[in-house]
Amino acid sequence: MFKRRFRMNKSLFLRIVERISNEVPYFQQRRSACGRNGLSPLQKCTATIRMLAYGQSGDTYDEYLRLGDSTARLCLANFNDAIILLFGDEYLRSPTAEDLQRLLDVGEVRGFPGMIGSIDCMHWE
Repeated sequence: MFKRRFRMNKSLFLRIVERISNEVPYFQQRRSACGRNGLSPLQKCTATIRMLAYGQSGDTYDEYLRLGDSTARLCLANFNDAIILLFGDEYLRSPTAEDLQRLLDVGEVRGFPGMIGSIDCMHWE
């Protein structure tokens, strides 16, 4: 059920939440001036990943996550910056020659030879 709702494995989700909450101050839970706990990293990341997975607006999560629209949008902006900062070198790099060859091989096996750089497949004959 988790994979269907978040469109990722639970272990990956928890890895992202843990890494972000440890290294990005915005995602660390704080106390307000009256001593109440603020939003948890789990609440912030849940709203953000659900927004990304389903393309919904920020106020969709007000009911069950107790997160307002402006806060959800702020979480999304901070989440995107955090992902680029923490995981960019590993996952957002340009493909190497080996990566390109592997992608070409997979595409050919699936019936799409030479499919690098064609998002909309408009070059088909």
